[in-house]
Amino acid sequence: MQPDLDRELELLSSGHRYVAGVDEAGRGALAGPVVAAAVVLPLGLFDLALGLSEVRDSKQLTPAARDRCDEQVRELAVAVGIGEASAKEVDEQGLLPATRAAMRRAVEALDPAPSCLLIDHIRIPELELPQEAITRGDQSVLSIAAASVVAKVWRDRWMAELDVRFAGYGFERHKGYGTQQHRQALARLGPCPEHRRSYAPVQRALSPG
Repeated sequence: MQPDLDRELELLSSGHRYVAGVDEAGRGALAGPVVAAAVVLPLGLFDLALGLSEVRDSKQLTPAARDRCDEQVRELAVAVGIGEASAKEVDEQGLLPATRAAMRRAVEALDPAPSCLLIDHIRIPELELPQEAITRGDQSVLSIAAASVVAKVWRDRWMAELDVRFAGYGFERHKGYGTQQHRQALARLGPCPEHRRSYAPVQRALSPG
């Protein structure tokens, strides 16, 4: 499925000049932050869809394609905002509140500020903005797909940096997700400060046997 601008253009026609698409990366990982991105596209640009024709849900793209799309989005976007919620916040607040916090920070980082939000799957009640939670929005709405790419690329680069700081876990390869290699490293090394201790595989590594 190729995402389109139908919903954004409907909102533009109703008076919303700056519509932000919002998505996250890293909810299911055992380590590292949840990263959210918010992207405002220039809806008046006549060839916008063509310029972002490769952009998809980040899970449908190869790493090389994601990097290309990230560059294209950043080159064309009116504004891009990034927000993070740390592993500690995930443990202390729970995954959904931490995800909403990351999304809120991403939206608050936008300049100019958006007048409404299109969000993949969830709402951000802490923000008093018109907003729509769209199931599988990263597959159908171009602004959300763009945000999914930006969030994924940002987080992947963050995890590559963690691989240098915490050698042996393979963060650059699996990005903190629960692969067999990661679980074996957890069993061998125990958790590092970037692991989410509220997640069952990490808890098992803390209390082996």
